[in-house]
Amino acid sequence: MKTLTPRQIVAELDKYIVGQEQAKRMVAVAIRNRWRRQQLDPALRDEIAPKNIILMGPTGVGKTEIARRLAKLTGAPFIKVEATKYTEVGYVGRDVESMIRDLMEIGIKLVRDEEGQRVATQAEAQAEDRLMELLLPGSGLDASREGTREKIRKLWKLGHLDDHEVEIEVTEQSPQMDMFAIPGMDNASLGSQMKSMMSRFMPPKTKKKRMKTRAAYDILLQQARDALIDDDRIIEIARERVEQSGIVFIDEIDKISGGAGQHRSSDISREGVQRDLLPVVEGCVVNTKHGMIHTDHILFIVAGAFHFSKPSDLIPELQGRFPLRVELQSLGSGEFYRILTEPHNSLQKQYRELLSTEGVQLDFTEDGLREIASFAEDTNARQENIGARRLYTILEKILADISFEAPERRGEHVVIDKDYVAGRLEDVKKDVDLRQFIL
Repeated sequence: MKTLTPRQIVAELDKYIVGQEQAKRMVAVAIRNRWRRQQLDPALRDEIAPKNIILMGPTGVGKTEIARRLAKLTGAPFIKVEATKYTEVGYVGRDVESMIRDLMEIGIKLVRDEEGQRVATQAEAQAEDRLMELLLPGSGLDASREGTREKIRKLWKLGHLDDHEVEIEVTEQSPQMDMFAIPGMDNASLGSQMKSMMSRFMPPKTKKKRMKTRAAYDILLQQARDALIDDDRIIEIARERVEQSGIVFIDEIDKISGGAGQHRSSDISREGVQRDLLPVVEGCVVNTKHGMIHTDHILFIVAGAFHFSKPSDLIPELQGRFPLRVELQSLGSGEFYRILTEPHNSLQKQYRELLSTEGVQLDFTEDGLREIASFAEDTNARQENIGARRLYTILEKILADISFEAPERRGEHVVIDKDYVAGRLEDVKKDVDLRQFIL
């Protein structure tokens, strides 16, 4: 896990997310506190619980992106879930503990990828040697055969043997577990458990298959990598990482909080989900197919627009488990302009690079970008505020013709200035009803 100071974390988040300084500082401190906790005496370390966070703000202001970038920065197992997808125990649907099981699977994949990179060089050498044996059968080690092997190796590396075929052993795919599927139930977890149980009684079979050398090498490489990786060690590392540095981001928490504008008939169901969520957030043991996972030190970040409710509408016990709360600010034309220009993955850069693949040079002028930003602010004010996502709809509208005609316009230089933007948006500016459908 990477060790970054709060200031470094905020600086990294600034590369991709505009504004929201208070939220960035809060999550940066929460992550740094994890490192601080690891430096303490074990007896005290276990007593310190993570300070979970509530992010409040309209859609499209950066709530999910902050959590996702945070996990990527630290190398922590991360999962985003939606509160509305879960049902309380006793009802058909996903139970809240499934988010921890899914997080464990993500942690295992994360660690497996890291271990795969660690043994990559060794696995490549083994796969290459095995391929040479298939291309030049025989176990002789005389100088002439070794010289021939090296000649074949050079030919293969140059791509001259890609059309040759070899026969290798591959593992047959195990049958799908759809027969065990129960409508409305968490069949992903059920299927994986049944598959694990069946594999103990019916080991996977292998069969010989002829294929071209390039495809054979990819399979041999995967087989060599799997042989060099200790699955038990991966599970142990993943469990430790999930328990100590895992991040669960729960979106749409306001949809299960009750409050004004909600139907009273579903209050009981929503409160049931909250009560099921409570022990997971407080700290409990979740049974997974890879063993028991303790949730005491997993960081939970919940988010919601809270248009018709507020955090105090959550059950009191759950409120107490989220001591840190921050409200993200709505975005205006200034922030939209910065979103279009500052981030490393800014929208104007994305569209410019996409069209460059067709040989079209696309350039945005400053007044053109400011016109787009101003129109996005105006549209959000007149209609539902969807934040920065409004920029996507406006840019698609502006660049629709260029994107369609790009293959026939190779070599052209297109400048998106204020007049160009105004011309493409003229119809929706005049017709308010049309704007509601188009943008």
